[in-house]
Amino acid sequence: MMLTDLLIETYSAVTMNKARSGLTMLGIVIGIASVIAMISIGQGAQQSISNSIQSIGSNLVIIVPGAQKPGQFSSGRGSAQSLKMGDADAIQKEISGVQAVSPESSKRYQVTAKGKNTNTTVVGAGAAYTTVHNLEIEEGNFFTDTQVKSQAKVAILGPTTRNDLFGAGASVVGQTVRINKINFKIIGVAKSKGGSGFANPDDQIYVPVSVQIHFLSGSEYLSSISVQAQSQDQLVPVQNGITALLMQRHNIKNPDLSDFTAVNQADIVAAASSVTGIFTLLLAAIASISLLVGGIGIMNMMLTTVTERTREIGLRKAIGATRSDISFQFLAEAILLTFTGGGIGVLLGIGIATVVSSAFGIPTTVAMSSILLAFGVSSGIGIVFGYYPAQRAAKLNPIEALRYE
Repeated sequence: MMLTDLLIETYSAVTMNKARSGLTMLGIVIGIASVIAMISIGQGAQQSISNSIQSIGSNLVIIVPGAQKPGQFSSGRGSAQSLKMGDADAIQKEISGVQAVSPESSKRYQVTAKGKNTNTTVVGAGAAYTTVHNLEIEEGNFFTDTQVKSQAKVAILGPTTRNDLFGAGASVVGQTVRINKINFKIIGVAKSKGGSGFANPDDQIYVPVSVQIHFLSGSEYLSSISVQAQSQDQLVPVQNGITALLMQRHNIKNPDLSDFTAVNQADIVAAASSVTGIFTLLLAAIASISLLVGGIGIMNMMLTTVTERTREIGLRKAIGATRSDISFQFLAEAILLTFTGGGIGVLLGIGIATVVSSAFGIPTTVAMSSILLAFGVSSGIGIVFGYYPAQRAAKLNPIEALRYE
């Protein structure tokens, strides 16, 4: 049988009963669309998390109070009290490969200004905070090292906090906010970084860490110390150096008894990517179940078609059609159904991902690899689930087939 004849016969057979062919393809369409949509959502979430982690700074080593157990952080991480300003100063002076150090103390307070109030996070930070965390100033300036040492009561507002207290886009440099019954002069407004929830960097106020310690929190302990390495290659050496230095300063001999945890940014990104990767794989696996159902539907249709066309098969064999001709014809019909369904499913999956992204604000990423995978899977399903019906048709006895009623 010539290729053109095979294609014409295949198209004619598939379109002969459009309703049945359409319903058979529906399972493949839903399966492929689900897989692409789920993978797109998972990859989008992975990219979004990675971008969020990268936005906090570059080449970072973050030290927080509390010990880290294998595979998890202890319950005391972050709430423990073990880091002091002296630790930050020692890291800056004694560890090679360090670009900048920012000691930080964070706590939520009720903040008021001009009769309005909001509950937000106040971050006590060092003058190097903008360098360490890639924070840009939209209006005014960030506080200097001199202002940190002199305990100047100055503040930089995040754009969301500015909008809540003074109105969207208001010019606030030189005005005053009251934090924990203490007046602070506003000297700057940070550029928007984007975010939501309690970790929203736009909904924060930055004050000198010395003021946070002595006037607001009343505690000499830090919430964390952020250290920027000079390069990506210096991350691990800097992290190891910090760990050794702080163990010495805190008189700790056994690493398992450490009262702090030092993690580098690359490890955080890798851990987050691993989690979201597993999540994406799980979503794709669940969606793939519908592909199996769709494949079974195609096999069922093809077996029915073989039964309905038994006399036709016998006639074809009687006039010289070989087993391979019959087999290829029915296999081609199954592949055409799945390939067409796969194409429609790809378009539907991309559409679903686009709608989810625009309507719900969930980031999605449609990768070419997922589209190629969809076409490969649809073709594979056509071959696997179309093979048995094709072989059954090819093995029919022509005499018995011609007698079939």
